[in-house]
Amino acid sequence: MPINATQLRTLVVKPVLAELGLSAPDVAENLIMGTAAHESHLGDYIAQVGGGPALGIFQMEPATLHDCYENYLDYRADLKAKVDGFLAAQPANPDGTPDKDAQVATNLAYATALCRIRYYRAPAAMPSDPNDVNGLAAYWKQYYNTPQGAGTVEQFVADYNRYLGS
Repeated sequence: MPINATQLRTLVVKPVLAELGLSAPDVAENLIMGTAAHESHLGDYIAQVGGGPALGIFQMEPATLHDCYENYLDYRADLKAKVDGFLAAQPANPDGTPDKDAQVATNLAYATALCRIRYYRAPAAMPSDPNDVNGLAAYWKQYYNTPQGAGTVEQFVADYNRYLGS
């Protein structure tokens, strides 16, 4: 059963975006909600269907998570501290540090923060209209799913409308 969209938006996405303090909160909010609606049908599954590596409501691959750190957050201590502030004590690695791969699947706030970082790093500005679902879908396709990915703009739009309303 999917996560209630209003609760996800109100209790997780909005507070995480406010804490991160990055630009374009309205567009980012709708883009992140649309990503969850399309990638996991708002949490119907947290592991990639078919056995792939993607995890969580945003279906982020561990390689993408690590790239966000190695090529971006590791050079921005203040922002990295904000993102890492969403990590929980569990699940943890054997050395006691948070297991970031597992937490992207189990920790909604942390997964949301990483989804926002993924979009924030994109080379082009996000669409200017937060209600332009086609524009959000095209941005998702280019910078989240990538042109080589299996998802389509049409699928994103359909899932956005199905799970979040038109």
